[in-house]
Amino acid sequence: MSPERSIDVQGFLNAHPFSRRQIGIVVLCLFIVLLDGYDTAAIAYIAPSLLTEWGLQRPDLAPVLSAALFGLVAGSLTAGPLSDRIGRRPVLIAAVLVMGAACLASAFAGDLTTLIAWRFITGIALGAAMPTALTLVSEYCPARRRALTTNLVFCGFPLGAALGGFLAAWIIPAFGWRSVLLAGGVAPLLLTLLLLLWLPESARFAVARGKPVEQIRRLLTPISAAAADATRFVVTETAAAVGDSRGAIRLMLSRGYIVGTLMLWIAYFMGLTIFYAMVNWMPVLFRDAGLAPATAALVAALFPLGGIGSLFSGALMDRFDGNRIVAVFFALTGLAFIVIGQIAGQVGMLMVAVLVTGVLMNTAQSSLGALAAAYYPTQARGTGIAWMMGLGRFGGIAGSFLVAVLAGWQLSFSGILTALAVPGFLAAAALWLKQTAGAPQPSAALKAAAAPGRS
Repeated sequence: MSPERSIDVQGFLNAHPFSRRQIGIVVLCLFIVLLDGYDTAAIAYIAPSLLTEWGLQRPDLAPVLSAALFGLVAGSLTAGPLSDRIGRRPVLIAAVLVMGAACLASAFAGDLTTLIAWRFITGIALGAAMPTALTLVSEYCPARRRALTTNLVFCGFPLGAALGGFLAAWIIPAFGWRSVLLAGGVAPLLLTLLLLLWLPESARFAVARGKPVEQIRRLLTPISAAAADATRFVVTETAAAVGDSRGAIRLMLSRGYIVGTLMLWIAYFMGLTIFYAMVNWMPVLFRDAGLAPATAALVAALFPLGGIGSLFSGALMDRFDGNRIVAVFFALTGLAFIVIGQIAGQVGMLMVAVLVTGVLMNTAQSSLGALAAAYYPTQARGTGIAWMMGLGRFGGIAGSFLVAVLAGWQLSFSGILTALAVPGFLAAAALWLKQTAGAPQPSAALKAAAAPGRS
């Protein structure tokens, strides 16, 4: 009888080079998040066309701009506990399928009410897709590369939003605004086929849920043949396992995690307030400031393009305290918005300032996913990331209405940009408080969350 050979999954990932299996997971999830960013921002780039074609006023845009954000909240809050219960893979595949089908249907909307309904359904899928993709990636990463790799995938969101701006500037004059939504529908449907063929389940999830050893071997052997003769797999966090999704929620709100959880929610809320205020309203604001519509769309697209800076942040977070690094980026974002408000009439300087601000803002926002992935254990990671993003989406809703409210108060372009600096400073303060509170004690928190008789 051969001796028992036990493998700790995270130790296994730490001990072996990054494999083709892991690269494939990162690439697939990067495309998911990129399409998430494209489909989320697409409505902003077609907004000027809707104003003209359907004879709308600017306040009429607020419901259609925010419809997907309400769906994002519902999708995130549902998908997190669901992925912690049934797995990352089925939730991701279903989310991408619905994303494509709903965005495709929205391209054929004949009135504002129908478009709002389809955007809400699209938002549900978008809300489920990104946090689940980040969870899956983080659970296949060696510890030394987790923040960098998670940020790489997260930066797909602002890059997808930027792609929407460049594509809209090119295809709307030639094919009309519906072509933007058609592209945003077809691409996820094609990606769904690739996910069905090549996307694996999380090995950490499989261990945490007590899946058969043979199934876990099949997940890990492509990373290294050393997993082929293992007779037992463990994840060290599972000593006191959380039995269900309610246990995951209890863990997030337990004494060891509550301060960090609330600060992550606040930071994500504030970041999305800024992001959606800018992405949804920047083309309109720049047009009102005197830029031609095509120029306004191109300059606006520079803001989300700055997300590539999250790779630099991820490398720093793998070496130093991530809370402080992200807090500094949020504080610099606030200062940068004040600068933008002073140079609206100078197109060249405006383009540089928007790009720099986009780098700072999107680097900070994209890094929050890596902070959450490192903060929560396997049993609550999907719920922790998804609830941060889901509740934070209310910030996106606030941002969509905020600019309309500020404009209604007759604030100038400079005044609106200065007001948008405040959430950046508040996000920085929240992360500083999270760092001050210290790291949780996982074993104690897990035992508390798994204790019976609590709700």
